[in-house]
Amino acid sequence: MTDVQLAFVHSAFEWLGIFIAVRMYLRAGGTSLRALGRSSQFSVIFGCIVGAAIGNKLVHWIHHAEQWPLLMQSPWLFLQGQSIVGGLLGGLIGVEIGKRVAGLTQSTGDRFVVPILVGLLIGRIGCFLAGLQDDTYGNPTTLPWGIDFGDGLRRHPTQLYDMLFAAAGLAITPWLRPRLAREPGLLFKLFLAAYLLWRLLIDGLKPVPFAFFDETFIGGISGIQLVCALALCAYLPLLVRQWSRLRR
Repeated sequence: MTDVQLAFVHSAFEWLGIFIAVRMYLRAGGTSLRALGRSSQFSVIFGCIVGAAIGNKLVHWIHHAEQWPLLMQSPWLFLQGQSIVGGLLGGLIGVEIGKRVAGLTQSTGDRFVVPILVGLLIGRIGCFLAGLQDDTYGNPTTLPWGIDFGDGLRRHPTQLYDMLFAAAGLAITPWLRPRLAREPGLLFKLFLAAYLLWRLLIDGLKPVPFAFFDETFIGGISGIQLVCALALCAYLPLLVRQWSRLRR
């Protein structure tokens, strides 16, 4: 396929993942798209989408800090690129703002877990098919499951690794949900912390466009890894506190 066709396929799978994830979230809450505008869930969904849209761009440009001079010359470049980590963190902030606007106090996070995992699974298909056009591929490897994305090098198929994470999450969530039911929101906190830790580790198998620390420090840490580490530092205390309540 040509680069244009690959870009179209990539975008198609991403938007399909988002569409299905939104429909799954609304169905779990008994709300239809038609009734969404009259529902208190509108602020939650709107906040999630806007927050995710902003967050995925910000983290993308943190990851590609080497291109900041180009961004200063042409601010419209900000609209290019995206990051799932940024989308999750931005969406989380957007949801909390949307809940405050709508006057909602109950936790909504647990309902997002399965839709996000399904959306991640579908979206990563597009990343995998895009190959070298998408910067989610891994470093060269001699492992037997390495894949040549077109440059003659067998690389870690890190897009498939992310899909395995999502599949494992979908498999374990039905088992976890009833065990965490006494603490609404804890399931989402576990998911988000697990994914941030996963990306902190698995992105060590990917090329680093810009290292935020000296190259001798575990090979240099990428922007996404830096964001994951900082987010974990802020988020883990909340998770531990709620987990402690559950164990009492």
